[in-house]
Amino acid sequence: MMRRVLNIAVAGVGLVVSAPIIALMAIAIRAETPGNPMFCQKRVGKDERVFTCYKLRTMFAGTPDAASHLTSVAQVTRAGNFLRKTKLDELPQLWNVLVGDMDIVGPRPCLPVQQELIEARRAKGVFDVRPGITGLAQVQGVDMSEPERLAKLDRQYIDEASFGTDLAICWATVRGSGYGDRTA
Repeated sequence: MMRRVLNIAVAGVGLVVSAPIIALMAIAIRAETPGNPMFCQKRVGKDERVFTCYKLRTMFAGTPDAASHLTSVAQVTRAGNFLRKTKLDELPQLWNVLVGDMDIVGPRPCLPVQQELIEARRAKGVFDVRPGITGLAQVQGVDMSEPERLAKLDRQYIDEASFGTDLAICWATVRGSGYGDRTA
């Protein structure tokens, strides 16, 4: 219960503080490529419930809806490259935290088509918790192209989760640890 209250508080304050940044980034995205600056994608969350995950769009409009590691780096815009490096593209996910789809820290939500990862996570009980904006695997540089390794780190996070662990992961994320989802 306390974890949820803390997630709501951080997400609420984060959305208010980051609203001007999100607006500026949306303008930069639209200046470079037409279309909605917000990227909305179905993801698998707690109890394998599918929800809509919100991010700032980092790829050109019309890029096929696929996992980042299966998408060409040529599809990433200049603004998108900056957003990915700084992880600012994740800011709209604070809304997902506020409405209860996600937590600040937890296993990153996968796509419904990533069956190998879903099976690996199912076997390790990863879907028993809410996914997060950032997580242990991300700060260690492990993305969804390594399903078994990712599921193992997700389980490790769940087993070791604490307020201190979450703070350390958030700090590592802010410092730029990991590299985000790779593109082909």
